[in-house]
Amino acid sequence: MTEPIRLAKRLAALVSCSRREAELYIAGGWVSVDGVVVEEPQFMVAEQQVELHPDATLVPLAPVTILFHQPQDAEMNTDTVPQLICAATRASDDHSRIRILKQHFVRLTPCLPLEKQASGLAVFTQDYRVSRKLGDEAATVEQEYVVQVAGELVADGLKLLNHGLNFNGKVLPPTKVSWQNETHLRFALKGLLPGQIAHVCNSVGLQVLAIKRLRIGRLALSKLPLGQWRYLMPYEKF
Repeated sequence: MTEPIRLAKRLAALVSCSRREAELYIAGGWVSVDGVVVEEPQFMVAEQQVELHPDATLVPLAPVTILFHQPQDAEMNTDTVPQLICAATRASDDHSRIRILKQHFVRLTPCLPLEKQASGLAVFTQDYRVSRKLGDEAATVEQEYVVQVAGELVADGLKLLNHGLNFNGKVLPPTKVSWQNETHLRFALKGLLPGQIAHVCNSVGLQVLAIKRLRIGRLALSKLPLGQWRYLMPYEKF
């Protein structure tokens, strides 16, 4: 019986490539063992059939960015993110044509995390350019929210929400706030701070019941189903 060896070693001998090249093929999802794609170079094989996909390429994996419709009160941490963002929760109408790989769910960095009570558009990325845009340059990126409220708005309350309130001892910059309907306000603002929306609403006599992020920069939540995600398309920019 053949002694088990690492898949990378078997593939390197099979297609006459270097061990490093074999690892790239495997990590890229181009290698199958008995017809099942295996993405771990250290996977042990013995007498199984190992095949390299005819379209295999050694082009390094490009970093991905994932747009997720985060449910309200979802706990987004290292334990729960792999359960919430996985192959099973990919939106069926994701038109990116990107092949799902296990590497796409490794080292995902959350950008502009939602507050605990909020739902809506959330971003996770492997791309340093996206991290920088939504991190270092976050104050320049407009976000749009719809906020469900209850209570009685004070006189000139809407005017105050647009400009004239303080938060954490500082005057807030102008904000675009309007009524969407009788119970929902729409906010469009830059440089949002944690707790800011609830604070300004309380300041004008309103209690926040729910917060939902609809847009970050030029990218909207659109029809992405609750609890599902899609890949950021190459042409999409925040």
